Amino acid sequence: MGTFTVSTTLSHPERPEHRLTLDLIVDTGATYSRLPTEVVQQLSLDTSRERPAVLASGERVTYRIGLVTIRLHAEEWPTMFLAGPPGCPALLGAITLEAFGLAADPVNKRLVPVVSLLG
Repeated sequence: MGTFTVSTTLSHPERPEHRLTLDLIVDTGATYSRLPTEVVQQLSLDTSRERPAVLASGERVTYRIGLVTIRLHAEEWPTMFLAGPPGCPALLGAITLEAFGLAADPVNKRLVPVVSLLG
């Protein structure tokens, strides 16, 4: 099965002219999407708060957190992201997938629509 990427367009929530296209690794094990520091700086994204996280290795870290607008599959929504270290892989996490009503199909390496669950 393995991992796969999806092409997205990222933009500043209040200044949509600040945008770029980037491939994100689909990571259903990641709660939040993560962007490398250089992407956060290029889009001038605000990261005024911090959020603790645990890496796949078990290491505890604290990352800055902010909002970014993501265009994916002809839809555009704001989502929270963690600002990772320079050069880190850009990840598309579970919260963003759920906001878009999408799930990972790892066999066919694509995102598929799903019906949202309500309690």
